[in-house]
Amino acid sequence: MIYDKKNECMSREEMQALQLERFKAIVKYAYENVPFYKKKYDEAGFKPEDIQTLEDVKKVPFTVKSDLRDNYPYGLLAVPKTKLTRVHASSGTSGKPTVVCYTENDLELWTECCARLCAAAGVESDDIVQVSFGYGLFTGALGMHQGCERLGCAIIPASSGNTERQVMLLKDLESTVLVCTPSYALYIGEMAEKLGYKKEDFKLRIGLFGSEASTAEMHAEIAKKLGVFTNDNYGLSEIIGPGVSGECTEKCGMHINEDHFYPEVLNPQTFEPCQDGEYGELVLTTLTKEGMPVIRYRTKDITALDHTPCKCGRTTVRMAKLKGRTDDMLIIRGVNVFPSQIEGVLMNMPEVGGQYEILVYREGYMDKLEVKVEVADGTLLTDYSELIKLRDKIRHNLKTVLQIDANVKLCEPLSLKRYEGKSKRVTDTRDLTKV
Repeated sequence: MIYDKKNECMSREEMQALQLERFKAIVKYAYENVPFYKKKYDEAGFKPEDIQTLEDVKKVPFTVKSDLRDNYPYGLLAVPKTKLTRVHASSGTSGKPTVVCYTENDLELWTECCARLCAAAGVESDDIVQVSFGYGLFTGALGMHQGCERLGCAIIPASSGNTERQVMLLKDLESTVLVCTPSYALYIGEMAEKLGYKKEDFKLRIGLFGSEASTAEMHAEIAKKLGVFTNDNYGLSEIIGPGVSGECTEKCGMHINEDHFYPEVLNPQTFEPCQDGEYGELVLTTLTKEGMPVIRYRTKDITALDHTPCKCGRTTVRMAKLKGRTDDMLIIRGVNVFPSQIEGVLMNMPEVGGQYEILVYREGYMDKLEVKVEVADGTLLTDYSELIKLRDKIRHNLKTVLQIDANVKLCEPLSLKRYEGKSKRVTDTRDLTKV
């Protein structure tokens, strides 16, 4: 189902004309209503009227995460606080959270964008949707809740945690759609197996997964355990939350709601635009957000764009699954390593489970990489020779992809920490300020 044919299926010429009109308007709006943008643009010698074509977008200075933190909590508001309807915040890894604010119009926009991507994934009005994101300041739960509700679905606001109860709700309430992080979906699948359930015992048919990067291999493992059509969606609190993009049933990239979010993929070193299919850093501009517009925001996410036609009928540009982040990229002995590469190797091996941890540390002057991974069959731990064979096989497969050696530690099933929200896969104990 296509939720909004007018805007999801317009010609490229129509889309670009709309984007230019809205880009001009939002830059002018931000310049006139947000002191931060006026100061930043004046210092850069940029004026809103400098934008005459989409090519001129590159003249606009970037916005970065520290700009949002430096203007905590309301410094980037373009409206009086009395016009706000909702306030959310990012989970943030350090310091104060990144606050994001919504007017009534912004909430309507957010709901419509989430409804689009849910419909693209195959969600229908008679679905029963179990939202297993944590409710609260985090944008994921309420964003997807609103989108599915707009489609006419029944919503189970289960929140995250108490995984045995999650499985009970899936079974007893006959949930047909599960919304959560992919790592938590995998944990739910493991718990269901532990409790003696088979995938046929559930009525689940769709998994809407977001909030963290995941690989096709992880999705295949989730599908095997829960019997669902897995679907990736993407968003970030700084822009709006979920609703920026999502896969359709063709699963050939995530359609960007580009009438509301202008995407660029740039070489992170030169900031020159990447060609279709070429990976670079995603930069986003909110074209219609009223309360807190964000202009040319460097997301740090690594992806690629695809403008070729999609079989689903949508003409919106698609972004590839995230390859990683510019700030999550690990440089180990001069080699660029993304955690998603490690996940891809592990999830292609039936002998190992779905959970893993990555440790990067320094021994003397040498960087070391260790990967902890659970074996799928616990009885293997009693067979030393088979254990060594499996360890060596994993090391070989990792080296083939990463081009560096990794120490591999095999662990008992269900022994590694599970996460109900975003998983924390990587621990880097190096002090990179010292050589």
